[in-house]
Amino acid sequence: MNGFSTNEVIELAVQIEKSGYAFYQKALQRKDLDEKSKKLLLTLRDDEINHEQIFKDLRNECEIESLFAAGDWQMVGSYLKAISDAHIFSDPDASIRLAVQAKDFREIIINAISFEKDTLLYFYSLERFVADSKAKKIVKRIIDEEVTHVMKLRKLLEESEN
Repeated sequence: MNGFSTNEVIELAVQIEKSGYAFYQKALQRKDLDEKSKKLLLTLRDDEINHEQIFKDLRNECEIESLFAAGDWQMVGSYLKAISDAHIFSDPDASIRLAVQAKDFREIIINAISFEKDTLLYFYSLERFVADSKAKKIVKRIIDEEVTHVMKLRKLLEESEN
């Protein structure tokens, strides 16, 4: 398995955010949502757009070769590809199917939590290899936001079970 270039690693992060956006956008079209749920899904969807732009800007602003720590890029790329391939929403069409095929709102939330956890795994792994201090802060900020997403979704799930 070939490794990824630094640019491809960032592109994977962009694609993960696009898949998240597609999931939340499709979930918002469901008729079984109350206003509180719609508001949360809108916020999560918009966060995906912001994260995507952050990574695009990062790719454009940073000198790509200095972004990541020196190391065995074939191993790093293979590792991040394995994580990306295992990502439950690695393809926007798959994420749309999960939003549409969810039998109820509870299942939408469960799928969203799984998505956010997979996203966290990718970004935690990515953070390990980022050398540029500005980029590391950006990835850390996105990790913090993803953790917040999981906590909000867990709260919503708990409320839906009561």
